[in-house]
Amino acid sequence: MRKAKVLFNHLLAGALSETEEGFVFQYDLQYLQVKEAEPVSLTLPIKTEPYTSKVMFPFFDGLIPEGWLLEIAEKNWKINARDRMGLLLACCRDCIGAVSIIDDSNLE
Repeated sequence: MRKAKVLFNHLLAGALSETEEGFVFQYDLQYLQVKEAEPVSLTLPIKTEPYTSKVMFPFFDGLIPEGWLLEIAEKNWKINARDRMGLLLACCRDCIGAVSIIDDSNLE
């Protein structure tokens, strides 16, 4: 199972996991207690229960580069274009905008 920390404005907002059934995103309990906490996406409103999906959540999939930049990532890191979690972990540590994805797979 691969895991990622999801940061919003440099705060740990939640965790994204790839499981055998698909994907799970859950907000961090401490983040939920922050008065100014905002959802990472309008499609993922703040709630304590986890979100589940058989495919990569569209918001996170939209962070992955496209076109020639995607081709460079695929060649340099030897990642298949269909490995959306692999691309997210490799390419989205320093995204444009408030959200960053940090590989958390090796911390278990």
